[in-house]
Amino acid sequence: SALMRGFLLSGMPCPSSCPPGLLALVAPGLALVATFSLPSQAGDRRTLPGDKSPGVKGRTLILLDVNTKSPVRIISENFLSLQLDPSIIHDGWLDFLSSRRLVTLARGLAPAFLRFAGKRTDFLQFHNVKNPAKSRGGPGPDYYLKNYEDDIVRSDIALDKQKGCKIAQHPDIMLELQREKAAQMHLVLLKEQFSNTYSNLTLTARSLDKLYNFADCSGLHLIFALNALRRNPNNSWNSSNALSLLKYSASKKYNISWELGNEPNNYRTLIGRSVNGSQLGKDYIQLRSLLQLIRTYSRANLYGPNIGRPRKNVMALLEGFLKVAGSTVDAVTWQHYYIDGRVAKVTDFLKTRLLDTLTDQIRKIQKVVNTYTPGKKIWLEGVGATSSGGMNNLSDSYAAGFLWLNTLGLLASQGIDVVVRHSFLDHGHNHLVDQNFNPLPDYWLSLLYKRLIGPKVLAIHVAGLQRKPRPGRVIRDKLRIYAHCTSYHNHNYVRGSITLYIINLHRSRKKIKLAGTLRDKIVHQYLLQPYGKDGLHSKSVQLNGQPLAMLDDGTLPELKPRPLRAGRTLVIPPLTMSFYVVKNVNALACRYR
Repeated sequence: SALMRGFLLSGMPCPSSCPPGLLALVAPGLALVATFSLPSQAGDRRTLPGDKSPGVKGRTLILLDVNTKSPVRIISENFLSLQLDPSIIHDGWLDFLSSRRLVTLARGLAPAFLRFAGKRTDFLQFHNVKNPAKSRGGPGPDYYLKNYEDDIVRSDIALDKQKGCKIAQHPDIMLELQREKAAQMHLVLLKEQFSNTYSNLTLTARSLDKLYNFADCSGLHLIFALNALRRNPNNSWNSSNALSLLKYSASKKYNISWELGNEPNNYRTLIGRSVNGSQLGKDYIQLRSLLQLIRTYSRANLYGPNIGRPRKNVMALLEGFLKVAGSTVDAVTWQHYYIDGRVAKVTDFLKTRLLDTLTDQIRKIQKVVNTYTPGKKIWLEGVGATSSGGMNNLSDSYAAGFLWLNTLGLLASQGIDVVVRHSFLDHGHNHLVDQNFNPLPDYWLSLLYKRLIGPKVLAIHVAGLQRKPRPGRVIRDKLRIYAHCTSYHNHNYVRGSITLYIINLHRSRKKIKLAGTLRDKIVHQYLLQPYGKDGLHSKSVQLNGQPLAMLDDGTLPELKPRPLRAGRTLVIPPLTMSFYVVKNVNALACRYR
């Protein structure tokens, strides 16, 4: 039985009458993640895994093993990817993407896709003007702003003189003026978002150059979402502006993948006219034909339809789309926001019900995709903790990391190929990097994920002993454990090593004993905790007790592990996220790419 296996793996004797609280939750090959709640007595430090009494007041010891023979899922090398919203044209941050500090931060998360898309995708128009400085209509009303715009033009010219990767060092006064401008524009952007009415945006050739330069310098592959709301009288897609953009990008030999539109299920509320799934499918076929006419993009990847939350009408749109254009796209995409940022509380990020809302959506999407295009890859794009741009001190805090790390673990375990985080840098509070170009807690979490987690997902086997649950008591899944092969790109670990990542939402510490193939191996701990007096609201984090910060604009800190002696029990502190690399397991699943 799973119970007997758990104790045999650990080398501990199983009692003659194992208590009903014992969990053997994950049978080989059936489920990929163990999630469970194990009550404990805060005042009792004893661990009694072999006690015969089911009502014993002892701390739970969780026995953990991993199936190392073969992976249960293999996801993309670019699994954790990034998004930039077109609002960065509005608020001016696009002009600063050449910042050495931003490029350094983005490079830390490579390899990845960089998706340029969002609510304003379908109001974006390309204008092939090389130097917009001369078309700005003369000096602005503010002398300092005029100087600031001239400084941007001068920095552009300086960048043009560079060969290869173009990196800038912007003066502090220039950044200060930009932050003031962005703060004013933030109010305008929020007003647009809440009223659901958006003004048109112009993307110049110069701006596209800056966007591509940022992606290319950072080791990211650009995915550009074209405006789908330019419609002909018969409601078919008007591709004239898109063709202009495609031709310009091809003339520069830009390596770009493409999408068309953003959340097409919302078009009726945006413009009073809907686009159904079959029409959208025809539009995608039209875009694919355009790409095939341009040599540079004849084999370019195309992704879509980027629908919103899979409600009934949205699923009907997806079905209509896949019937017509399922074979045209390289992956099927949708997006998800967990909670309304206007009403979020810190306790929301600790609710297991919230963490699990994604599971049902994945099942719905997979069912439709497997019906019409079996085997087609599925991506979750534009995922964020909260909608409405997020909430200050919540969606940019340590607490939001529980949602983010669980999203990564859950999607990987369900075989979702890529997840695109909204956003790398943004006007709201869902971003990874703030407007002082300082990395926020979710950035450090993403960096650890990139450094330690490989694309091969492994099945977990768990057994744990707990006190007998009270009758009728609901046991929530507050301890979440995921396992992957360690990243091949991390040269600190030999192939065959395994990385566990663990979320403890309990308000007490939990103990895990590695068993079976993981038994008596040296383990490297990467424990991420909030830093400073703000606790879960903190915007700073510490790794194994050391605060994380950039060393300078071009250097990320070394992520130093804490070695644990072989055979030591893992002690998981309350309300924390942690990674554990189990060294030299020589896992068959992890030896080869």
